[in-house]
Amino acid sequence: MTDRQALHHAVSRGWRHMGTTLVHLARDLPPAAEGTLVNPASTRGSTVLFPTVADMNRNGTRRYDHELIYGAMGTPIQHQLESAIAALEGARHTQVVSSGLAACSTPLLAFLGKNGHCLIPDSVYGPTRRFANTVLRRFGVETTYYPPMIDADGLRAAMRPNTQVVFAESPGSHTFEVQDIRMIADIAHEHGARMMLDNTWGIGVFQPFDHGVDISIQALTKYPAGHSDSIIGAVSVADEQDWQALRDTSIQLGQVAGPDDCWLTLRGLRTMGARLERQSRAAIDIALWLSDRPEVARVLHPALPSCPGHEIWRRDYTGASALFGVVFQPEYDAAAMTAMIDSLALFGIGASWGGYESLVLPTTGGITRSCPPGEECGPQTGPACRLHIGLENPEDLIADLSAGLEVLAGGAVYGA
Repeated sequence: MTDRQALHHAVSRGWRHMGTTLVHLARDLPPAAEGTLVNPASTRGSTVLFPTVADMNRNGTRRYDHELIYGAMGTPIQHQLESAIAALEGARHTQVVSSGLAACSTPLLAFLGKNGHCLIPDSVYGPTRRFANTVLRRFGVETTYYPPMIDADGLRAAMRPNTQVVFAESPGSHTFEVQDIRMIADIAHEHGARMMLDNTWGIGVFQPFDHGVDISIQALTKYPAGHSDSIIGAVSVADEQDWQALRDTSIQLGQVAGPDDCWLTLRGLRTMGARLERQSRAAIDIALWLSDRPEVARVLHPALPSCPGHEIWRRDYTGASALFGVVFQPEYDAAAMTAMIDSLALFGIGASWGGYESLVLPTTGGITRSCPPGEECGPQTGPACRLHIGLENPEDLIADLSAGLEVLAGGAVYGA
């Protein structure tokens, strides 16, 4: 087996049977004598009518049971999606919310209190950092940013008596450090803190609750919806008490997803296995090709040994997504990289990822760090961007990138 074949096997082994699971989970089929449509209906509504006052008054006891109570507490299509995500993540319960950011902010509000302390990795998704620095700060919660590749001694030293939550995001949104989630969870629990993980990159290929996670976060906008036409998120838990705290906070915040977004996401989820297997294999081909290009200093893909935390990825993950970073050589400046990006024909320029289309996003100048440079993922002396590989033919994407790199080389600033 060649190195390329081995990587193809490594990034897709988790999807070999996932396709079967995704097709059949959370489908309530009727008795054999009755017919049914393959896809459930998108049920819309706010008011729910009950036959008696006594039936209506049972609402308070059913708020934790994914039952139809009031539109703002979830509709049947939302409950089906929650069941599917819970099964995929290995969770006891899932709460669907309005966006990926809401999936990050809602559990932070549920499990942090005044004068509390939260640990967040320095590689965290930018909007999560902004939420911590603004809303949580106003509520009297202090946040400390820790190096994502922190060791056990360093993490223990960062814990405080009032640390209530240890947050992780693995891999990092732009710099792709893979964190040792089991170690972080063990230390969080030693100190009585809850462990939260933004597991969006690892959906389906990293089982959070098998590694000690208490609360798993998903931006369903990405691969589950899969078509860049929905904004939606999910929070999953394994503990019943955590579920009650999360559910209460979600209701109090009015956090719910629209039925059409839930329907689109449930439909997209059925094909996620096939999409991600193809996209992840194409991403490996393109990442390896870029690694051999003289214009490229480093490719930050967790499946490649050059990526920080690669050994953890090999140990804990059963596959990979199609999102990774590229760092260019220092003789190129940001203007040259911008010219290269502008010249690409098949890569859309935009935020988000996980759809069927390829995307590129410049990351130079857009990453905030609190920890000393170099601790998190090594030196990045040249400009950097993030690539998401879609369903286009990888040979076409490589040809597009090759032409773009010629533009980059034409804009080199030597001696910079």
